Amino acid sequence: MSGIVLKKEHELGLGGVPIGTAFEDITDDQSQKILQEAWGLGIRHYDTSPWYGLTKSERRFGEFLKDKNREDFVFSTKVGRLFTEVPESDVPPTMWKNPLHFDFKHMYTADAVKKSIEDSLERTRLDYIDIVYIHDLSEDQVGDRYDYYMKQAKGGAFKVLSELRDEGVIKAWGMGVNKIEPILDCIESADPDICLSATQYSILEHEDAVDRLLPAVKKAGVKLVSGAGYNSGFVAGRDRYNYKDVIPKGMTEKRDKIEEITKKYDTDMITAAIHFVLACEEFVAIIPGASSTDQVKSNVKSWRSEIPVDFWKELKSEGLIYDKAQTPA
Repeated sequence: MSGIVLKKEHELGLGGVPIGTAFEDITDDQSQKILQEAWGLGIRHYDTSPWYGLTKSERRFGEFLKDKNREDFVFSTKVGRLFTEVPESDVPPTMWKNPLHFDFKHMYTADAVKKSIEDSLERTRLDYIDIVYIHDLSEDQVGDRYDYYMKQAKGGAFKVLSELRDEGVIKAWGMGVNKIEPILDCIESADPDICLSATQYSILEHEDAVDRLLPAVKKAGVKLVSGAGYNSGFVAGRDRYNYKDVIPKGMTEKRDKIEEITKKYDTDMITAAIHFVLACEEFVAIIPGASSTDQVKSNVKSWRSEIPVDFWKELKSEGLIYDKAQTPA
């Protein structure tokens, strides 16, 4: 089974989506400053994917971490797409502002997973990867090919990742997805250790996860890491929700009401968002991304802050968080 233990110092990680130029064209120099700030403030948990910036984010993390003691940090990346270098004119349209010149295809076979891990080790120049997540094997990403790819993963990715874990090549594996169903499907047919659940459990939206995801992972002994715990910046006031420009009906009002209550208790939305997720015993970490050193500082400050218990009681009494949700004691 898993050789990974996430400690208290790994509770707050740094996600690699912004460093892959998701929201703005962050330069190499800016990315290294963000990573240096995170390291200097004690962050020792880093998550990326070859998908982010079409391999750009992975390379940037590798450049930063190459002279660090490998035992001093936890590093996760993802499998599920293979990348081929192409001329600039052949780069497919994606969400990335300034990606590298690669095309990609979804593949969840055993051979594809091995190749993906080899490529990631080469790009990052690391000796090993702590956690490998099977990325975007969910209907929001692969559409009606979900069943096809899930079958591919059951015969390929799931088995080979368990073998690589048992051989010590990786320490742990699981799903890295924006939906609940793929995690449930994986638990039913394999033995993952830890899953990255993005967009499904935040202070604004968590009812479905409380009812369906948390009981399943608890029973299976699987831990969770929270991705997009700020709903890709919406919690912080950005005009986007879960990486899209469409804001769900009523969500802006809900955010504004919670924000009003944060002021009353001398706290803020980011602090509340972090502490809400980490109060859930199934979540061992939250990995917000950062587009600037100021965002890293803000995240660390929030993580180290405390919020009065009465704040959570008020949110529940106002019906702003689910009454079954775990909150800080």
